[in-house]
Amino acid sequence: MKIAKWGNSLVLRIPRSVAAEAQVKEGAIVDLSVENGRLLVRPLRIRKYSLNSLLRKVSRRNLQGKVSAVKTVGREAW
Repeated sequence: MKIAKWGNSLVLRIPRSVAAEAQVKEGAIVDLSVENGRLLVRPLRIRKYSLNSLLRKVSRRNLQGKVSAVKTVGREAW
């Protein structure tokens, strides 16, 4: 593989077979880092959450009590 120049940056073309194996497509977000002099490119798997999937994880053990975010300043009744 050869690194090419694109404007002021360097680019590395990923062969289709490597992209398929790494499960990345055009527009994928990756983490680029250097470890021990080696260039590492890792696909970032961004998890998508839904309210229902998050609420399914709530139980009596991890349920938080009531929290007051403000201090009363008058004759409010909470």
